[in-house]
Amino acid sequence: MKIKDRIALQFTLMVAVILLLFSAAIYSLSARYRQEEFYDRLKSKAQTTCRLLVNVKGIDKDLLKIIDKNTLTEMLDEKVLIFNSKDELVYSSVDDKLITYHSELLNEVRANKEMEFFQEDSETIGLLYQEGDEPLVVLASAFDKFGRSKLDNLLQILAWGLIGGIGLTIALGIYFASNSLKPISLINEQVSQITAHNLAQKLDEGNRKDEIAQLAINFNTVLDRLNKAFEQQKSFVSHASHELRTPLAALKSEIQLGQRFTKNNPELEEVFANLFSDTERLISITNNLLFLARSIENMGNMKSTSVRIEDIAFLAKEEILSSFPNYNILIDYISIPENENDTIIDGNEELLKRVLLNLIDNACKYSSNHTARVLIGTNETDCFVKITDEGIGISPDDLPYLFDPFYRSSHTSEVPGFGIGLSICQRIIDLHHGTIKVTSELGKGSEFQVSLKHV
Repeated sequence: MKIKDRIALQFTLMVAVILLLFSAAIYSLSARYRQEEFYDRLKSKAQTTCRLLVNVKGIDKDLLKIIDKNTLTEMLDEKVLIFNSKDELVYSSVDDKLITYHSELLNEVRANKEMEFFQEDSETIGLLYQEGDEPLVVLASAFDKFGRSKLDNLLQILAWGLIGGIGLTIALGIYFASNSLKPISLINEQVSQITAHNLAQKLDEGNRKDEIAQLAINFNTVLDRLNKAFEQQKSFVSHASHELRTPLAALKSEIQLGQRFTKNNPELEEVFANLFSDTERLISITNNLLFLARSIENMGNMKSTSVRIEDIAFLAKEEILSSFPNYNILIDYISIPENENDTIIDGNEELLKRVLLNLIDNACKYSSNHTARVLIGTNETDCFVKITDEGIGISPDDLPYLFDPFYRSSHTSEVPGFGIGLSICQRIIDLHHGTIKVTSELGKGSEFQVSLKHV
């Protein structure tokens, strides 16, 4: 889960819990207030009825019933029962609906003097009235339709308010989380565009005051250090390779000159031959290192033109065959392109030829029949070249490190090489924003595929 989504979720849960507790508190207090207010009305009604019955002369039970029915404070299903000390019913406000009672309940009211309880759906209050000649027990009951209706309306209002509040919180949480983390998203986007080829690029440091700006400043400092380290490394390799070329060229000339005087001495002739071979290897390694260093150094200054990939393949074939006439190189199309421009790419011809030279040379070199097959194909966006062989293959353990400089597979030690060629190929393909990948099986051969965007 993304940070902004997690923040929005946590904020929503927090506000939702607060709203839920607030709504529950409001509803609980309102319900308690309704109940207390209704019990007070019942108590007042019970006391008034007893007072009229006991203290007011000339009011009989029938007249009191009429007064109860016509009072302005009449409640739904209102019932008032009055009992004397012998638990005899001395007054009932209604005849058809009575409060369920028993002697234990009346005795409990006498003991507590006042009781509040529910009976079915109605609130009921029991009182001990002692203002007359004998103590009376009054049971008053009614259904608070109006109060319960208001409570139901309040519940609906709170429920819809809770739903609306949570929805609004989700929207605002997502908005504020996205807005707050937008600088981090911008930094993340900028960081994703930084590679080993553009370490000089800097992040936007914003106002240089808050924590996010400080993060960008620190990251730029690290980038600057990395860039300096890379520049020093490239400078060292470039200068070292360049400085080695001159003495190695002189050493090669001296060895060739010395070979003229060893014609009659087989032992010296063998020594000079070995010296010449080792010098050639040193010169090749030096040239490859210099090319590798300069390809990185001149990465932003590469000259590109529109070139056909099949033309580069045939040029590479001719150059290899001039040095190794025993190699067999076959070039063909996987399928004939429908558009002649599908095999035209924007790139540097010499560098791309270097890629095909290395791949084709490896395919022939590591195959017992010295045969390489070059297949050219296209799709809607890319032009790709497959170089296949039936050679010794590559171990699955070696595949992840195949493009590392100076890495060589353990079962290729008998074949001449330095482990630089594939690294150079990858650097060149990266320069052209393409891809290079390999599939291989030991004992059956390998397939390298280069993919480049066509025009």
